[in-house]
Amino acid sequence: MRVAGMRTIVAAAAAAAVLAPASASAYGPPPANAGFDYQIGGDYPLPAGVSVVSRDWFSGSPAPDPAYSICYVNAFQTQPDERGVDRPDERSSWPRRLVLDELGDDPNWGGEYLIDIRSARLRARAARWVAPMVGACADAGYEAVEFDNLDSWTRFNGTPLGREVPFGKRDALAYARLLAAGAHRHDLAVGQKNTAQLTRRQADRAGFDFAIAEECGRWRECGRYTDLYGDEVIVIEYRRRDFRRACERVGDRLSVVLRDRLVGTPQKRRYAYDSC
Repeated sequence: MRVAGMRTIVAAAAAAAVLAPASASAYGPPPANAGFDYQIGGDYPLPAGVSVVSRDWFSGSPAPDPAYSICYVNAFQTQPDERGVDRPDERSSWPRRLVLDELGDDPNWGGEYLIDIRSARLRARAARWVAPMVGACADAGYEAVEFDNLDSWTRFNGTPLGREVPFGKRDALAYARLLAAGAHRHDLAVGQKNTAQLTRRQADRAGFDFAIAEECGRWRECGRYTDLYGDEVIVIEYRRRDFRRACERVGDRLSVVLRDRLVGTPQKRRYAYDSC
């Protein structure tokens, strides 16, 4: 899909995608404790035993059948600008007033800038920008979507700019509620991505249907997710020892995988994949 087409959709149909009346529910979370792979860094054939996969919304690959497919959308931060790639979630493509350039990029993920969601007006505008991406997920046949960087308000914690982020958890959850409502209108389930410190009431109000937790084994947080979602939790670890710990503690009931931190394809030198 070329970005010129995406911008036409953004200009002509985004408001309708956000504000259209909801249809009867036809979405559900992925099957619990199923074989899973995290392919947001590049698509490749599913490993043996995998029936649930997450892929980047812009990858161009249709959702694989018969797998349950989760569509990755970086809705709370920009994607880095890439030479030779022009996609609407890159920093240079987002509406300029929605990007917090003055803070600089994410201290841990270069090229990713926070989206400004401090007010209802800004949140609505950001949700309208994301809506065509969610529509593309639905058109490609995905069953669910994960909106990354829900906890973007914490990105500068521990730095001199920590107090300069102009929004907090309440704003992030209000924005998540808009995103989830739009996804549900497309009959897509919505995964809470990280952010272990939510309460059941906050998760329910946001509209989350399951969780994807990165490194909950490392930080000993998996129980916080299972308290909210039971077995409807997918765990991704990036260090072998954390993967082993997660497998020992929750691998008999949750999908747990090991991936390399850049979630590359098998052709990459540092590619890693394992499952419990």
